[in-house]
Amino acid sequence: MSKKKKSKENQLNVFKARLKGVQSWVWGLFLFGLVLGFLVRGGGNGVSQEPAVQDHNEAAAVEWWTCSMHPDVKLPEPGQCPICFMDLIPVTSSLMGGGPRQLKMSESAVALAEVQTVPVRRGVAHVEVRLSGKVEYDETRLANITSWVPGRLERLFVDYTGITVRKGDHLVELYSPELFSAQEELLQARRHARGQEGGVAARTSHTVLEATKEKLRLLGLTVDQIKEIEERGTASDRVTIYSPQSGVVIHKNAVEGMYVSTGSKIYTIADLSRVWVVLDAYESDLNRLGYGQEVTMSVEALPGEIFIGRIAFIEPVLNEKTRTVKVRVNMPNTDGKLKPGMFVRAVVASSLDVHGHAINSDLAGKWVCPMHPEVVKEQAGRCDVCGMNLVKAEEMGIVNVSDAHDQSLLVPASAVLLTGKRAIVYVKVASTEEPAFEGREVVLGPRAGDEYVVLKGLHEGEEVVVKGNFKIDSAMQISAKPSMMSPEGGAAPKHDHGGGGDHE
Repeated sequence: MSKKKKSKENQLNVFKARLKGVQSWVWGLFLFGLVLGFLVRGGGNGVSQEPAVQDHNEAAAVEWWTCSMHPDVKLPEPGQCPICFMDLIPVTSSLMGGGPRQLKMSESAVALAEVQTVPVRRGVAHVEVRLSGKVEYDETRLANITSWVPGRLERLFVDYTGITVRKGDHLVELYSPELFSAQEELLQARRHARGQEGGVAARTSHTVLEATKEKLRLLGLTVDQIKEIEERGTASDRVTIYSPQSGVVIHKNAVEGMYVSTGSKIYTIADLSRVWVVLDAYESDLNRLGYGQEVTMSVEALPGEIFIGRIAFIEPVLNEKTRTVKVRVNMPNTDGKLKPGMFVRAVVASSLDVHGHAINSDLAGKWVCPMHPEVVKEQAGRCDVCGMNLVKAEEMGIVNVSDAHDQSLLVPASAVLLTGKRAIVYVKVASTEEPAFEGREVVLGPRAGDEYVVLKGLHEGEEVVVKGNFKIDSAMQISAKPSMMSPEGGAAPKHDHGGGGDHE
């Protein structure tokens, strides 16, 4: 016999010996299990046979066997689903107990499913509306420096944009023949008035003198400039134009040597001591916003710093491209931190009534200007800006008086199962000895943060399931009771697993 054959025979003998050892170990383990089971079930030791009886009762309590994916499958014996080949699960009499929309569960089943409930509460719904926008110039604080008479710009003292000017600072030196002629008229009228010593002629000369002064004032000269001309006694062909307000030059529309006509725009000055924060609000959030609501804002350039203002105006027109509406907040800016063009993120903490509209109780009983809603006073009066009579905030529709003190019925958002147009909530039945849960179809109002406003279907104090409701709904489907997917009960919609045909 060759060496190779002897080697193979030796390997085969070793394998047979190991196999016999494994078989002996398996048989020994099997016999140990039989003995242990006999002892546990009370064979010869007087142990009660009650567990075996309980198993028999549980088996007898099985109504049918079904598939968790296809509850319409009902078979009298365990096995596999004929559609998806999943193992069937038993439907016991405990699942079938309760009313047609109720599911009874044992205490252990409730603990195993981790079912948690909270009571339905009544209160004011609060929601945070998040907006974004940017800082812009206050349109009411913009001033255009224009030429009041035709002429030539001899010198521009402000020769680039961004310069901060104060009220009364010189801006432009203008050459104007028309102004020169008007100054000559003033000087002649003054000399003529001095030559008169009373009577009608003196009064007439004085009237002419005042008229020439008024003409120069209408041509853009200040009172001090007119007085200086009188004291100097000579006319000048150049006149300096001064700034009518403090601010920053944001536009420069002329250069030196340029000829201008009456009304030509030379500069645009913006007073940045107050700015507008213009935010974009989506149309779905408009009901949650109102005049006077407090707005908390932050800007990218100043991380960690918070600015607080109030909504002063909501535009009445929707932008059809962005589907947003401009919301304006007037912000004081004496320190100059807010600069036009800065990006702003804002949050409005809104309180809602039962219909989802902003209550806005801060303006209840206040008086507001129809033209300038940011002007709010405690009593009747006139607007500080335009002089119009103030009206009650309730008359302008700013405050919803009828619903201002109504409280909504609120449930956590996790308690609601949404499917299409329907909303299902599972309520703990209080009149049963063992835990039971009932499915309710509810009518929802607006969502307020982590809660929903419930308009119909629940009562204050009822306990709703906030955790484990999907498991309860699955059990309802298996027991062919009304559920989220089957509002009338019975077979749930079939699942298509790509088999390529219809399954009976």
